[in-house]
Amino acid sequence: MSLTQRDHNCIWHPYTQHKTALPPIGIKKGKGALLWDENGKEYIDAIASWWVNPYGHSNPYIADAIYKQLNTLEHVLFGGFTHEPAIELSERLMKLLPSNQSKLFFSDNGSTAVEVAIKTAFQYFFNKGIKKSKIIAFENAFHGDTFGAMAASGISFFTNAFKDSLLEVVRIPVPVSGQEGNSIQAMKEVLQDNEVAAFIFEPLVQGAAGMVMYEPVVLDQLMALCKEHDVLTIADEVMTGFGKTIKIFACDYLQQQPDMMTLSKALTAGTLPMSITSFTQEIFDAFYDDDVNKALFHGHSFTANPVGCAAALAGLDLLQSDEIQESLKRINKRHQEFQLQLNQHPKVKCTRVMGVIFALEIKTAGQQDYYGSLRNQLYEYFISQGVILRPVGATIYILPPYVITDEQLGRVCQTIIGALDKI
Repeated sequence: MSLTQRDHNCIWHPYTQHKTALPPIGIKKGKGALLWDENGKEYIDAIASWWVNPYGHSNPYIADAIYKQLNTLEHVLFGGFTHEPAIELSERLMKLLPSNQSKLFFSDNGSTAVEVAIKTAFQYFFNKGIKKSKIIAFENAFHGDTFGAMAASGISFFTNAFKDSLLEVVRIPVPVSGQEGNSIQAMKEVLQDNEVAAFIFEPLVQGAAGMVMYEPVVLDQLMALCKEHDVLTIADEVMTGFGKTIKIFACDYLQQQPDMMTLSKALTAGTLPMSITSFTQEIFDAFYDDDVNKALFHGHSFTANPVGCAAALAGLDLLQSDEIQESLKRINKRHQEFQLQLNQHPKVKCTRVMGVIFALEIKTAGQQDYYGSLRNQLYEYFISQGVILRPVGATIYILPPYVITDEQLGRVCQTIIGALDKI
């Protein structure tokens, strides 16, 4: 019996309507930017498996670090205990994060990292005797699927079933080109409400919205307004972190510094679930008290798992290597060349590039559903050609592993052109 048949008998997949979706593809192995299914067919993983795998599949350097840690300490509870990998990872990250970040809190994935940030924002003011119960987020944001993260997200069909059970979120326009003034004005109006605790945002690139991009200067202005009104800022770098924008973090393009940051996905180099929420010393101090009730009572069984920390440390080694840094620039250059090639294509509405992220929007007669027929046709075509791309509505994006070769990236680009010509 095939992997696909065995899967059908017992597994419920994420973001999947099983009645209409294609059967899942059974993958047997991976190496670099490539995956092979159970029938031996080869695929280029052009989205780094949901943006988590920047250094390629079966990376021997990452695997060796994990193996060594497994033979030393696989796990220990993090309540009342600590260990070398967590401390070393924290020390190294502190040198890379914005200079105002002072304390790191470990959890399990991007959604829980956001959940920790939102809970902290509310309790920060509660501990000071101030009641605040709202947050600000961008339209079409995506911050995760747990309840706080889901509330902050703005893609309605993900959240419609739960809208009456979510915390209150005020949305402002994304400051894309031409909308900067509207976004700033909306922020000024929202900040007149004294019950706003925090502003959460995906810095410079909205991933799940279709790699929507905007400029650092306007985000700086929005963050400065929040600071003037004692509203905390949360930079959700789950997608953008660890080199996606060429800089280690998207926040490195800003003049303002966030009060909190959330990290996950590429944090552990595509190997193990782990996330981190970072905080300023001022936020930590609001919880540091003789009153035990002012502590942040949040945790997970696998908090700061040593093996995950070892993978993250090895990932940082690779990210800061000359080879990967050059590869980031190489991929960006190839994206810009592809952008020039497509800008005159009759079926392309617009293109966007930032770092290793490339996106194009297809000209269509009307609004395309997130998982609509156009998206499904494109996805099926890409899979038939041995390329893993997951379009968002009428948007096709590339966000490859940093180890992808020029030949492989060229094949991805040619496959996209083929799709534009055929579909």
